[in-house]
This record gives sequence, structure tokens and C-alpha cells, in this order.
Amino acid sequence: MTAELPGVGQPPRRRLRIGALVTALTATFALLCCGGGSAAFFLTNLGGERNDLVSNEMTCEQDHKVDVTGSMPRMSDYGDSQLRNAAVIIKVGQEMKVPPRGWVIAVATAMQESALRNLANSTVRGSRDIPNEGVGRDHDSVGLFQQRASWGSIAERMTPSYAARKFYEKLLQVDGWEQLSLTRAAQKVQISAYPDAYAKHEDTAAKIVNALAKGAARTVQIADKAVCDRASAKTIAASGWTAPVPGGVGSGFRTRSRPQHNGVDIAAPKGTTKIHAAAGGRVLVARCDPDRRGRLDCDVDGFPGKGGCGWFVDILHAGGYITRYCHMVEKPLVVPGQEVKAGEVIGRVGSSGNSSGPHLHFEVHRDRDRSSAGAIDPVPWMRQRGAPLDGSA
Repeated sequence: MTAELPGVGQPPRRRLRIGALVTALTATFALLCCGGGSAAFFLTNLGGERNDLVSNEMTCEQDHKVDVTGSMPRMSDYGDSQLRNAAVIIKVGQEMKVPPRGWVIAVATAMQESALRNLANSTVRGSRDIPNEGVGRDHDSVGLFQQRASWGSIAERMTPSYAARKFYEKLLQVDGWEQLSLTRAAQKVQISAYPDAYAKHEDTAAKIVNALAKGAARTVQIADKAVCDRASAKTIAASGWTAPVPGGVGSGFRTRSRPQHNGVDIAAPKGTTKIHAAAGGRVLVARCDPDRRGRLDCDVDGFPGKGGCGWFVDILHAGGYITRYCHMVEKPLVVPGQEVKAGEVIGRVGSSGNSSGPHLHFEVHRDRDRSSAGAIDPVPWMRQRGAPLDGSA
């Protein structure tokens, strides 16, 4: 297990109000819960309002039928009509037998293109005469997905069920779409001038799918069936997340005996156990973390009190989330700036750094905050995404 270090992982400070501008700080933070010594990081402004979807804690059920006519859940950034449009998108996906991952991609795409509103177009004659929820003016694009004239008539493109069906038809023609990142899959369909814009909606889209379709974003496809809470390694949940290694949590997040422990420890055999990226993203850090004495000797087994995370990786994901993977047996298989897919192998389990035995120390941080203040308990967080860290439902 990873021993606590003095001054590392202090109890969370009062968080800044989301959406406010935060002046960039250059103060040194003792970043790694298992880390030592000389780590320092530069915080940038946080930005973005946190969505408040009350159904996010719902239980995952096998029956994922969506009700497009019933009451809609409440959400800070999306009203009743917008969520009802999302329900239509999901229902069409169900009718076409598209796996739930496709529903998340489709909802996220409509969030980016129209904010889930059925838009007319000020430059498209007759579009304003059709029932709509706002007026845009992008070329000849209309509807939830801002589809252009080649996708159908104005009336068809402004019919949510038709627009969703056309999106799915094109998505299903993309080779290997289920293994692609949400941004790449959506871009293959939409061919947008802003191809990187879809990713920021992935987490909220998954929450919407969970709320409207009884936890469907928490499922994985096993033998053509959607199974709840079983995403692990190369098996990716519809949310886009997976558990990084199999095995149960041995040491928890900020326990009474270890209040400065900013992640969880998952025991696994040294050298043979592959560590998988928990979701698609960009590698921020991949290096040897100095111990308390500033030594960079991560190629040997560590010990309690040594300090440092050993060989470790930080990955930035959609929504400003960061995952951290510590104590690798050797130099990581990825480099800073590299884009990785969910489930991609990034290293192997070891015992380098501040460690008492082979295990993966795993952390989740929010708001792009890599300090201890940004750390959250990864156990419920990963379970909500269908990738429980105990490896079972």
C-alpha cells in the first residue's frame, strides 16, 4: 500500500465558485498522494457551470426503455423541451437497435450542434413556419443536428425523430465507431468545422442517457446484450469509461486512518498486469516522480516513507477530469501530449515510489485541478460510469 506523506493530500480547501475566472497560480502544490518532494503545478482558470442532474445516482436496470411523453428530470442547463428531444434521440436509437454508446454520441452531438433545440434558420425560407425552438443562421442547417439540405427536406430535418434516424444511419456506416472517441465518431458523421467541440459534452450526455434510459450509459455490450456495471480493461461502458485494472480496492479514499490518501489502491501482480486508460484523453504527464530526497530511481521497488508516485501517468479527459496511475513497474508506454483511447494499455503494475507492495494507485480529479483539492473519491465516481473498481456489478 501507499503510505501517507507529510503535507500531501491535505483536506480539501473551500472550492472556487464554478464559472468564475480564477487567476493562474504558480504556488507549489504537493500533488501526488503518494508523491514527494518537488512536484509543482500551474493551475489555470476552471470555467464552465456544473450540471445538476438529480437522477445521476440512479440504479442501472436491464430495461432501458425511454418515455418521451412522461415528466422529464430537472437539469440546470437544459429545460423540459430539450430533454424531451434527447429522449426522442434515445428512443430512435433503441428502435434501430443501436447500442447505448451510440445514444451517448448522438445526444452529445445534438448538445453541441443545437443545445438540444429544434432550430429553424433565418436564411432558410419556410423553416420558421415549422414548429421550432429557436432560430439559427448557419448555412442551410436546421434541426437538432443542424443537418444541411442533402440530409432531407426542411420539414424532415426539423422532425427530431427523422434527424436522429439519419444521424444513426451514418454513424453505423463508420467502421469501428464503438471503439472511436466520441469526438472522432461524431465528426465522421457531422464533418464539422469544429471537430474537437463534441468531447466536452460527453460526461453530461452520459448523465442524460442514464436519467432518461435507466442507467443505460453504465452498460457494456456482452454477447449483444447491454449489461450493467461491468466495464473493465478493454470492455468500455457506453459512458466511455472502463476500470483500469481488475481487482478490488484494498485501501480507500481519505479513510480515517489515512486522511491524506487522495486515491485508492488496487492490488495486482507486478509486471504482468496491464494498466488501461480509464477513458479516452490526452496524456499530461508520464514520468518518474522524485522521492522525498529528490532521487529519480523508479526502476527499483520502493518502500513506505520513500515518497513519490514512482513511474506515473496523468491523463486529461472530457469535462476537465484527470485520472492518475501510480507505481508502475517501468517507464510508461505513453508520452505527454499523446492521445489515448479508453482501454489503451499505458503501463504495467509495479511497486515503484512510496509503496509497500505491487498495486495500482488510482486517482480521479475534477476541474483540471491536479492538486489534492481537485481529488474526488474514485469508487462511487467510476461506479456511476459503469466501471466499478471492484470488477463486478
